[in-house]
Amino acid sequence: MRQLLTLLRRVGNHPATILVRRAHYKAPKAANPPTPPKPPQKPQSFSFHDQTWEDPYSWMSSLNDKVAMRHMDIYMEQEEKYAEAVMIDTERLQSKVQSEMASRLAFDLSTPPLRWGPWLYYRRAEEGKQYPVLCRRLASLNEEFVSHKSPSAGFDFTTGRRIEQKLLDYNQEAERFGGYAYEELSEVSPDHRFLAYTMYDKDNDFYRLSLRNLNSGALCSKPQVDRVSGLAWAKDGQALLYVVTDQKKRPCRLYCSIIGSTDEDVLLLEELDDSTYVNIRHTKDFRFVAVNIFTPTSSKIFLINAADPLTGLTLVWECEGLAHCILEHHQGLLFLFTDAPKAGHPVECHYLLRSPADASTCLRIWEDVFINDSDLVVEDVDFCNTNLVMILREDRNFRLCSVPLPLPAGKGPVSLKELHPNYLPLPKYVSQISPGPNYDYYSSTMRFTISSPVMPDAVVDYDLSNGKWNIVQQQNILHDRTKVLYGTSSLPSIPEQTSKTITFGSANEMNLNNSNLWNDLSEFYACECHHVSSYDGVEVPLTIVYSSKVKRQDKNPGLLHGHGAYGEILDKRWRSESKSLLDRGWIIAYADVRGGGGRGKKWHHDGRGTKKNNSIKDYISCANFLIEREIVSENKLAGCGYSAGGLLVASAINVCPDLFRAAVLKVNSLTFISSLFLTMVPFLDATNTLLYPILPVTATEYEEFGYPWNIDDFHAIRKYSPYDNIQEDASYPAVMISSSFNTRFGVWEAAKWVARVRERTIYNPKRPILLNLSTDIVEENRYLQCKESALEAAFLIKMMES
Repeated sequence: MRQLLTLLRRVGNHPATILVRRAHYKAPKAANPPTPPKPPQKPQSFSFHDQTWEDPYSWMSSLNDKVAMRHMDIYMEQEEKYAEAVMIDTERLQSKVQSEMASRLAFDLSTPPLRWGPWLYYRRAEEGKQYPVLCRRLASLNEEFVSHKSPSAGFDFTTGRRIEQKLLDYNQEAERFGGYAYEELSEVSPDHRFLAYTMYDKDNDFYRLSLRNLNSGALCSKPQVDRVSGLAWAKDGQALLYVVTDQKKRPCRLYCSIIGSTDEDVLLLEELDDSTYVNIRHTKDFRFVAVNIFTPTSSKIFLINAADPLTGLTLVWECEGLAHCILEHHQGLLFLFTDAPKAGHPVECHYLLRSPADASTCLRIWEDVFINDSDLVVEDVDFCNTNLVMILREDRNFRLCSVPLPLPAGKGPVSLKELHPNYLPLPKYVSQISPGPNYDYYSSTMRFTISSPVMPDAVVDYDLSNGKWNIVQQQNILHDRTKVLYGTSSLPSIPEQTSKTITFGSANEMNLNNSNLWNDLSEFYACECHHVSSYDGVEVPLTIVYSSKVKRQDKNPGLLHGHGAYGEILDKRWRSESKSLLDRGWIIAYADVRGGGGRGKKWHHDGRGTKKNNSIKDYISCANFLIEREIVSENKLAGCGYSAGGLLVASAINVCPDLFRAAVLKVNSLTFISSLFLTMVPFLDATNTLLYPILPVTATEYEEFGYPWNIDDFHAIRKYSPYDNIQEDASYPAVMISSSFNTRFGVWEAAKWVARVRERTIYNPKRPILLNLSTDIVEENRYLQCKESALEAAFLIKMMES
């Protein structure tokens, strides 16, 4: 289950004008370029299967060796000074780009109010404070009394009543947790009396569970638990179930805490096997708590009766292999959305099953809801009491439709067309649709976030009962403002076009894409979709974005994004930081390589494990396509990879170092797969990370990158591992690799890779290898985001134009 409302991240992209004057960087002549640091080499030999190798920098990951860590501290200081020295001549450029990016940030930031029962919940920023506050107000009170510019006012001067209730101030939470506030889980109880949430304790490297009374604002004495990875409410808010991890961050124990009781919390389940993981979520109607237990070889779902959570667990589903399973309940039926194998055979995409909730375990039969349609893939589903809403994909095109509930019974699987689905309006060039949060099970209004490469994210409420839809939050680039509905608009002179009555399902409405209605930027930024033939003839989707005002020619610099892991869809959302490059004539491209999502399970599997090399070759094929078609200048292509994309881009550089002029690798972001937290392991040193993990490596990560104990997987890992395949005496592109100096992110992988690249390749001061270090997670501070993004943009511009 997703959080109640996500923290304010990357919100706001409103520039004062749609284009800025093109500013080119001119590098001053430097007499003595700075010399990169050289960390000490302490060679250590390793042997496994039929191979032996030597690692001169393995000491960097010796966290328990005080001498090694002292050397690491010194080396990190040297890297920081070197990066500053290399980039010192871009300070004016950094300042300019940062100013551009900051000007696009919304100053009155808030998440759009989310209605749940009688309340509207939202997060908002307070002036001069780093972190937001979680608030709510009664939906029945007149919204006119809530100022758009100052929602904190929340005061009815007629009655003298304060109508906003501040539930949680994350700035105060930061004081509890050493000046840092990062929330992973947040669940309001179904009776709206309590808030259960987990905050990251960076000193101890775990998440701590707290419970707050929303009526009094006081912190409850229990439960207060460390290492919590999952939450679910039961007994209408009188009981809280939570999952605790072991020292290796493996979720393995399930507890039940009775709210207000002084008794010890009850242990409901404990899994001692190191390969077994536990995850929980409540159904949207709060009737059941689903307990997912999975290993590399099996997946099981147990049900707990939420009305009496101490009565035990009932097995309702099991299958072989690691499968994604989301269970829901609707009027006596269980619905399971899964990609589990059928009859022992793997499936290409997710499908929906149903079974009576009261069936006994031995007699339970699951039946397909829909007839399989290879041309129409169900990417995700969401339920309310009256409707089932599905995110569909036809080739590269996304669609959103709803069908009324309950579904016809006794007819077996049906074609979706038989149910006469209502198609909901969408803009052009949709790259992703994200559901929710839709907490109010009994509301007919469902919220989705619509993303596009040429449109700021639109948070849209679709009322399925009357056909109305409303954009409740979206930045309006053209009018220099962000729409956040608190009542009145900040610029009432500009006509609002964010609400339109729609007759869902009519022939012309499902393609409704008026650019003014959606604040689409396609008039100013062009978006092209290509299919690139990879080395084996497989066609790889490539999306290209560029400014319509800047002539596209073979002299344009370009930035090629890639990820290709975990079956995740490549993030192609419009980003304000990209605008600074687009307006300077850059081409921004996105390669949907194998291993990623959006094209079925086979697409994912064909780019993982022993087939990881397909991802790398796909990315290289897309890079060659950009150059051969003269979309990007031959010597002005840069690569960009975040998280597991760092492995992709670094591996591509190893194969074709002369293909890229520069690269930016970001390995300081978190990854969440199937509601299971995965520590950030960038796998730049894949061999040692998988064989001798310092940070916990989960079953999902071994599935993704290979089991080194299998000799075929081991050879594949050795073949693609970026650290092990750096070319000798080759000229490498300039690279900036960003990592947090925090054991949680494994900074040693980035440090080792940087050191070995410098050691093995031809030294060229015009193509530096930089390690950009941050001492905290920048993602929660939008101004630090601007600073980091401006630094990366300045680095790319300098490398292209110096």
